[in-house]
Amino acid sequence: MSDVTQHVEDLTPRQIVDELDKYIIGQDDAKKNVAIALRNRWRRQNAPKDMRDEIVPNNIIMIGPTGVGKTEIARRLAHLARAPFIKVEASKFTEVGYVGRDVDSMIRDLTDIAVNMVEKEHKEAVQDRARELAEKRILDILIPPDDDTAAQADNGTSDGPDLAVREPDDAESEDDSTSLRERTREKFRDKLERGDLDDREIEIEVTSDSQSMMQMFGPMGMEEMGVNLEELFGNLAGGQKRKTRRVTVEEAREILTQEEAQKLIDMDQVKEDALERVQQAGIVFVDEIDKVASGTRTRDEGGQGAGVSRQGVQRDLLPIVEGSTVTTKHGMVETDHILFVASGAFHASKPSDLIPELQGRFPIRVELNNLDEDDFYEILTKPKNALVKQYRALFRSEDVTIEFEKEGVSELARIAAEVNADVENIGARRLHTVLTTLLEDLLFDVPEEIPAGSKITIDADKVRDRLSSIASSRDLSQYIL
Repeated sequence: MSDVTQHVEDLTPRQIVDELDKYIIGQDDAKKNVAIALRNRWRRQNAPKDMRDEIVPNNIIMIGPTGVGKTEIARRLAHLARAPFIKVEASKFTEVGYVGRDVDSMIRDLTDIAVNMVEKEHKEAVQDRARELAEKRILDILIPPDDDTAAQADNGTSDGPDLAVREPDDAESEDDSTSLRERTREKFRDKLERGDLDDREIEIEVTSDSQSMMQMFGPMGMEEMGVNLEELFGNLAGGQKRKTRRVTVEEAREILTQEEAQKLIDMDQVKEDALERVQQAGIVFVDEIDKVASGTRTRDEGGQGAGVSRQGVQRDLLPIVEGSTVTTKHGMVETDHILFVASGAFHASKPSDLIPELQGRFPIRVELNNLDEDDFYEILTKPKNALVKQYRALFRSEDVTIEFEKEGVSELARIAAEVNADVENIGARRLHTVLTTLLEDLLFDVPEEIPAGSKITIDADKVRDRLSSIASSRDLSQYIL
């Protein structure tokens, strides 16, 4: 079985939804469809070989207002599958021939993400060996090997103990000297493992990262051609440069471990695995797809020029979604089996305003529901990353306990829903503004006015005292909430 799908092989669609439920409230239809899409990845990998390449992903288009969980569903799905994931905004792309980013860049960025992801995984697999090699290098600096000891002692540069290095009179004295050095190295090795030497400063040689800025100043278009300027100029310069840094042993252990891990991994294999993962498990989330749809309102307002440009973006997007080959600096990427999830509010346009060919490439359409007061209450309390839990952690870092009573949370949910209805519906993002406004004075007063060890209780009365006057004033709420 492919390594790409091993991590989700035991998750059924129902279990995937259960995992998403830990972070996202409601939107059952959307979670159901993305769970099926993820499971279908595994099913395709286990299908007969003659059918495997014929099975294409069912791309999804999510329709719903801002702040209802569209992006969060896609992001959590990618995290669950450990798949390369990128979120792009359709409105940021331009038609080929115009100044701006072309749609191919989303695949190049996705490939970069995959390479970093796979490289990190390969490094984690060799961490133990890399740490051993790093500690050996530190030990060689503290107690230099035989060949270096005399030279460093003469120069006065040895960071190790003041060993008496002398020419042996005979074989026996040479053996004694070697034995003494080995015993000393063993003692220092034990101290190093225990952390007794962590605060000691030593000088280490590390790879200079002066080449890393080269790509930023390369000519426009070189990246699009798949040319890696960093490697090109790095080779012309005669390889990587080294520089000396003075750091503590603890810092040296971390720096050298990463350097040794880099040496232990095969970057060609990393790129090969990354390309495979992008092609078989990549997820591209295209937000604001409605902004490139030529809606009726745009044409009525004389926006025909903008409409033509938007259709150009759609036409450029079409071959990538259909399946094409994109050139990246890591190799050629086929997009046939990348899952595309598009989303948009579609206030001024409809999905049918997209060009028919693009509509056909997003066969699954899911409408997400507006969030009400009950949803807000659950969002504040149930998810693993609920806002109430986040603020508890923030106050706990100052040794201050903050408790939210049930009635207080209910009042917060009610006010957030009320402001959304009166001003503008921004979904669950309204909870951030409401909670920030409620707690800003408390966060400012800690730790001077509210010392460590204090306990704060947020009840319904405190919420009303702080927020009701703001929420009831339409003029104020437009600016504050």
